[in-house]
Amino acid sequence: MAAPAAAGMAMSRVLYQGGLFADYFQIYLRDEAHPDLPDGYTDEAISRRLMAGPYSVILHTARNMDVPIRVEWHDQRPALDLDAWQHVVEARFECPSGQLVLAGLTDYDPDAPRLPVKAGPLGVRACLSGLDTLSEGGLDGEDRYVMQLWPGTEPEGVRVLKTWPGG
Repeated sequence: MAAPAAAGMAMSRVLYQGGLFADYFQIYLRDEAHPDLPDGYTDEAISRRLMAGPYSVILHTARNMDVPIRVEWHDQRPALDLDAWQHVVEARFECPSGQLVLAGLTDYDPDAPRLPVKAGPLGVRACLSGLDTLSEGGLDGEDRYVMQLWPGTEPEGVRVLKTWPGG
């Protein structure tokens, strides 16, 4: 759904909204022409909940199950409401093909959703909430994930803007 068009107003649209199987607690977005994913698995990288590579990012979820995710496109860096989220992290990566693949780590790649975006460098912000709603076994919860994308070279590196203290 696009925001109303008006002079000076930023435009956005939802590229994907639904559930994905976060096998190994991971969902990725990558340039369609570049299959390699980030592989710098450290405790620090996992606690940030977002890993970035040259052409992809991996979101680390709270559950190893189907999780709700929404991916949004913004024509410029979106405003941020830190109070609405428990954990917020930003990074950037390149998408030279203009087509992103969204999938869980073990999904069958040819069947994964393709998301059209502006080719070039992309900023990405992962916003997480409901992280404190998981059942004792970690199988159920009201956790949700929103990934916001925009054209541009900011930010540099992976930056945590808000940390969920629960883990």
